[in-house]
This record gives sequence, C-alpha cells and structure tokens, in this order.
Amino acid sequence: MTKQITHKTKTQHDRDYKVKMLAILGMLAALAYVITFVCRVPIIPGFSFLELEFKSAIILIGGFIYGPLAGFAISAVVCFLEMLTFSYTGFIGFVMNLLATTAFVCPAAFIYKKKRSLVGAIIGIAVGTLSMTLAMVLWNYLITPIYMPFMSREEITKFLLPIFVPFNLIKGALNASATLLLYKFVVSALRKANLLPKTENQTKKLSSTFIASILISVIIIASCVLAILAFNNII
Repeated sequence: MTKQITHKTKTQHDRDYKVKMLAILGMLAALAYVITFVCRVPIIPGFSFLELEFKSAIILIGGFIYGPLAGFAISAVVCFLEMLTFSYTGFIGFVMNLLATTAFVCPAAFIYKKKRSLVGAIIGIAVGTLSMTLAMVLWNYLITPIYMPFMSREEITKFLLPIFVPFNLIKGALNASATLLLYKFVVSALRKANLLPKTENQTKKLSSTFIASILISVIIIASCVLAILAFNNII
C-alpha cells in the first residue's frame, strides 16, 4: 500500500513538473518571439539584413534552466513562427535562423548543464558565441547567394571577415550579456510563482557572483556599443 502511494505521489510530481516545464518554455518562446518582432536593429551600414535581436538571450535562459534540448525546442518554435509571420527569406531563412540560434544556445546550455556556476555560464556563452560565428561564416558563404542572388559568392567572401565575423561576435556577446543580467531575475520570479522549485538557502542580498555577472555584462555591452559606433563611423 505504501509503495502504491509513493508511486502515485511520484507520478503526480512528474506530471506537475512536466506541466510547469511546458508552461515556462511556452512563456519564454512567446517572449522571444515578441522581442524579435518589435526589436530588430541593423547595426552595420549597407548590410540591413544583418539585424541585431535578443531572442537568443531569452531562449538561452530556457536552455540554462532545462538543458540544450529545451533550448533547441524553443529555438525551433520561435524561428518557425518568424518564418510564418514577418520573415521574408522563407524556408532558407528559417534554416539559417535556426542554425544561428541553436549554434549559440545549445553549446552554452550544454556546458552550463555540466558546470552550473558563473564560470560555467561564461565559458558556455563564449563557446556558443564562437560556435555561432563559425557556423554563420560557413553558411553565409554557402547559402546567402541562393536567396540573395544579387550577391555572388565572391562578393560574400570579401565580407566574411570584415562584416559577418564581427556582426556575429557582437550579436553573441550582447545576447550573452543580456542572459547574464536577466537569468537570476527570471529564475527568482519563476520560483516565487512556484513554477520552479525553491532552493534552501535563498537570500535577498546580492551575491558576489551576481555582482560579478553584472560587471562582466556591463563591460561586454560597453565594448559592443563602441564597436557598433565605430562601424557606423560615429567615433
């Protein structure tokens, strides 16, 4: 009898966990889509199709909470919704969008899953940023001339290092900074809403780790802003 009660309790707990997980992933997907819809900014003159947006930061929060597969699932949903609504690049654009997002999110989430600390997060987002940059250099070389026939592969090659590499590094760095700034707040809010389990030693004081993440984020953001201003010949 005791075993049956224990089994029922465990089954109910698993169901509650899955329902809460789907609710969180759905909220993050919706938020990532809305942010992408309302905020897409071209940052390099003459390359308006290279737009800075922050959906990867929201998706990575989901990846940090539930792992790389969750990050991939949110990425697929958001990128698919983009293709159906406001994207003008069709299925090819969807594939490149999904590749860029998952190349950033999945390695970062995988590393953080193995090492849940600020150091693990920083290593993860650094690897994710480099992974996305390398992936998009390759895929822009191969795919961009297909859906932008006015740009030949030779022209694309000229722009890989001076344009595509810095754009993806800046995009990855800014999304990484946004993740570091928002992650603790999002997790705390989800715990207060009883959607995530509460930790035993919660405190209202800012921890040294949180302060360090803020300082690192501010430095990265400042560096990226200066790089964007330099690209636009403002400084």
